[in-house]
Amino acid sequence: MCGFAGFLSKMQDAEIANNWLIKMGNSISHRGPDDQGQWYHPADGIGLSHRRLAIVDLSPAGHQPMASLSKRYVIAFNGEIYNHLAIRDELAEKCSFAVWRGHSDTETILAAFDHWGIEQTVEKLVGMFSIAVWDLQQKELVLVRDRMGEKPLYYGWCQGVFLFGSELKALRCHPAFDAEINRDALALYMQYSYVPAPYSIYKSVSKLQQGCMLKVSLEHPGDVEVRTYWSLQQIHARELKLSAHYSDQEIIEQLHQMIKGSVQAQLMSDVPVGAFLSGGVDSSLIVSLMQSLSSSPVKTFTIGFDQREFDEAHFASKVASHLGTDHTELYLSDQDTLNVVPKLASIYDEPFADSSQIPTFLVSMLAKSKVAVALSGDAGDELFSGYSRYQHCADTWRRLQESHPVTRKLMPLARFVSPFVCNQISHLFRIQPEGRNAGHRLAKMANVSNADDFISYYQSMLSHTTLAHQLVIFSNPVSTVFTDCKFLPPKLESLMLVDGLTYLPDDILAKVDRASMAVSLESRIPLLDYRIVEFAQQMPQHLKVNAGQNKWCLRQILDKYVPKKLIERPKKGFGVPLAAWLRGPLKEWAESLLDPELIYNQKYLDPKIVRQMWMQHQSGVADWHFQLWNVLIFQHWLSDQNHHKN
Repeated sequence: MCGFAGFLSKMQDAEIANNWLIKMGNSISHRGPDDQGQWYHPADGIGLSHRRLAIVDLSPAGHQPMASLSKRYVIAFNGEIYNHLAIRDELAEKCSFAVWRGHSDTETILAAFDHWGIEQTVEKLVGMFSIAVWDLQQKELVLVRDRMGEKPLYYGWCQGVFLFGSELKALRCHPAFDAEINRDALALYMQYSYVPAPYSIYKSVSKLQQGCMLKVSLEHPGDVEVRTYWSLQQIHARELKLSAHYSDQEIIEQLHQMIKGSVQAQLMSDVPVGAFLSGGVDSSLIVSLMQSLSSSPVKTFTIGFDQREFDEAHFASKVASHLGTDHTELYLSDQDTLNVVPKLASIYDEPFADSSQIPTFLVSMLAKSKVAVALSGDAGDELFSGYSRYQHCADTWRRLQESHPVTRKLMPLARFVSPFVCNQISHLFRIQPEGRNAGHRLAKMANVSNADDFISYYQSMLSHTTLAHQLVIFSNPVSTVFTDCKFLPPKLESLMLVDGLTYLPDDILAKVDRASMAVSLESRIPLLDYRIVEFAQQMPQHLKVNAGQNKWCLRQILDKYVPKKLIERPKKGFGVPLAAWLRGPLKEWAESLLDPELIYNQKYLDPKIVRQMWMQHQSGVADWHFQLWNVLIFQHWLSDQNHHKN
């Protein structure tokens, strides 16, 4: 696991270029504290900077940027290729030129480039990766991102210079960087708590989307060629279904062996490996398989909270005890958690407001105290229908379509009533405490009821606000993955596909990558082996949800390792009590960032809307903590950016 950055420009001064590369690399030193390197080619104007977290081949033979044996390719690589030894074996059978200097997967990739070329090699890779490679023969830069988007990659033309890197802070170090904020992307962030790809918070910078390859050269400044080499949509659309060839039990056993194989492959390391353990289905399954493959106790890590509604540590402890892992548990006070808040702007680099970012960072910090790599159970919900919202969306959409025509015509009228007014109405009529924010939900329900199609309905359900474009001044609606997926049928599988294209890479995977890399910990996600993803897409839905139980197939596998009584319980979110914090320990911090005069002078947000939400939240009339957290994280990030400018 590492980080890289670079640029392509007409500049020829090698000393100045190398100084920029050093600064860009130093800004992401947390991604690679073990080694650093730069490579600049004055004739082509290409520079690569690399920071290394040594996981496989700790020797200098793994140093990057690295040139291929033929000298045609120079690479900066972030990630792990779990099948790289199999690729070496294949190369040994087909060619005689592969002379290995070490046993790093970076060297394997370059040898494969020499033999098969870049595109054919990428299709062979099993792992998580972002790659920048310069082809000295074609005078072309190629950027590649892994199939599911585990590893980040930003790029953009700024003042005639093509900048790219693992994190935005590296791009910001270059003097050509254009820091103009993308107001349309900011509005999307206010809706979803993250900036969805291909957008970034900056107008001049994009995210390379999952499963994509980009080519750029100085012959065509300002242009980029992006193509998809692997598509989740295409996999989803395949006609082949497993149920036509195998029984349910055969499918589940195949899945069992595939996940076990992925876990075994991801134990590849020259440094200590452990795992996050929440005690839920996904993490318990990964740890169970790890322990079954290990002759010694697996190191597992859990953090606990004083608030029982957020605490899963005691469940994880029971699972760890049953499996016999070497378990580390740390209970955190509110203050421990609150201490992370000032670090968020630096860790996440662009506005990112999924509040589980805080415990994710803390459990990463705990794991780093004993291991350098941690396996995670993430992606089980998106692949195997783990979210209750899927069934809720499908059921309510069906009921909406079956409702009386007059009802369907009247409900959208509520869209014209301000959510603030709706909340006042709900308070006036003393709606039950658990429905205190019912006014907001009424307005939101009116908004979703006006959706023209199933995916737009789901998009509205996921949106935290109906006021994004009123809140972000001078912003306009833009197309997203939701726009591209409007044709999908009203089925649970469609919702999982959309989440696999949006929420999973842009929220879950971004959260885990930034939190773990902030403490120089490599995180790995066995369920995202692309072969498991493809297999899951072809599984019948009744193996994912059965008799009202989600992730049914994973539970059947887990039953072989852990008693049901240790697992079967309502799902808890990995969150923090934000609503109460904003009325208590975070109130002073929040008020300073939400000062109406400050917001007015910044000219990004409407201060009146923000003030109304804040006052209603403080009085208890409404619970606006999602919306306020989005605003606060943006304000905090903006303050951090202005501080670094000065």
